[in-house]
Amino acid sequence: MYPAVLIVDDNITIIESLEGILSDDGFEVMHAFNGYEALKIIEADSPDIVLLDIWMPGMDGIETLKEIKRIAPSLPVVMITGHGTIESAVDATKSGAYDFLEKPLSIDKIMVTINNALNFRKLEEENIYLRKKSIEKNSITGTSPAVQKLYGEIMNAAPSDASILITGENGTGKEMVARTIHQFSLRPEQPFIIINCAAIPENNLDSELFGHEKGAFEEATSKNKGKFELASGGTLFLDEIGDMNINTQAKILRALESKTFQRIGGGRTLHMDVRLIASSNKNLEKEIEAGNFRKDLYFRLNVIPIHVPALRDRKEDIPMLVDTFLEKLSKQSSGEKKTISEKAMDLLIAYEWQGNVRELKNLLERLSIMVELDYIDVEDLPQPYNIDCKPGEQIEKDLFLYGDDLAQAKKRFEKQFIKQKLSQEEGNLKAAAKKLGTSVKHIQKSIL
Repeated sequence: MYPAVLIVDDNITIIESLEGILSDDGFEVMHAFNGYEALKIIEADSPDIVLLDIWMPGMDGIETLKEIKRIAPSLPVVMITGHGTIESAVDATKSGAYDFLEKPLSIDKIMVTINNALNFRKLEEENIYLRKKSIEKNSITGTSPAVQKLYGEIMNAAPSDASILITGENGTGKEMVARTIHQFSLRPEQPFIIINCAAIPENNLDSELFGHEKGAFEEATSKNKGKFELASGGTLFLDEIGDMNINTQAKILRALESKTFQRIGGGRTLHMDVRLIASSNKNLEKEIEAGNFRKDLYFRLNVIPIHVPALRDRKEDIPMLVDTFLEKLSKQSSGEKKTISEKAMDLLIAYEWQGNVRELKNLLERLSIMVELDYIDVEDLPQPYNIDCKPGEQIEKDLFLYGDDLAQAKKRFEKQFIKQKLSQEEGNLKAAAKKLGTSVKHIQKSIL
């Protein structure tokens, strides 16, 4: 299907000339003699690109352009005029025009501009699609009042550049919330950089954050950009900031206040353009009282506080979460999606979930691997999720999965173990083989 071009000009000679050129090149061509006709055609026929004259009677080109951008924001519009001035070009660009061409028109320039505009639109549509998929992947699943309140807070906070402090227990999805905020921010196409403050040794944290110059310390054999620099223009997520040492907290505060920093061992001052999101599973107010966290940094980070509810505070979301995880696990393993009995679901809803959503996900991954049938029932649930299952019975159940024959039991265990690792690597055979220290061929043979 060839792209459709709408030509909008009050000069019939220009329209006929452009129609002939574009039709010969395989384009479907439509035309309008004024802005009102153009808007009707756009709403009825959805052209792929518009060539729009600036000087027209009634509604002029700039007014028409603004209205086009209101009803079809992604439609590329190329402005054409025989009276081109820098001022009109600036007005057209500010109003959303893709490009600006002057009469007399060059055929080569027209074709290059149209093709570039169509390619640009295609890239924009792909970016929108990928962004939508990313948002879907990282969105918080649930319809409970607690999650709806969380959605509202995310949507309100995302468009600003204010610092955000996300609190909540381990496994509630604080990183997911941070990613969603970034996707709905004014910086979605820019980097989203994560640093886990609890996972990096104290003596390496400054270097990870601010970078270092070659020779700054013994291990600095080359220049290294820090996370603040890598996140420039985007979002920096400081995960578990409650575990950050006091000295680094002071440096973070100084950087936030001055919007500048220096690499370790460097004398050049670098300017910072970063939206900062921090998270903690600790009560930072108590950490302040204990002398473990700076009060001034807390107030700097806690401009917009967002609390992620524990799973036990939104138990009505558990059935939806179970269905979502089982769907994803079936796709990762290329197997049938497992279902779960009503009684088993009741037990999952009744459980307290100290490990929150992460614990639920890990349990379902285990069940999807270890339960050979496509149906998960009460007897498949291990302790402590199944309150009717005694410890001895659980051991017997686990042993029953492997049978009485030792060789067969080894084979079944190996199969389940490999499937689990493959699931962790999202179906990537090479990555799983490397992790297991075996070959892709052996993995394929073992899971058949």
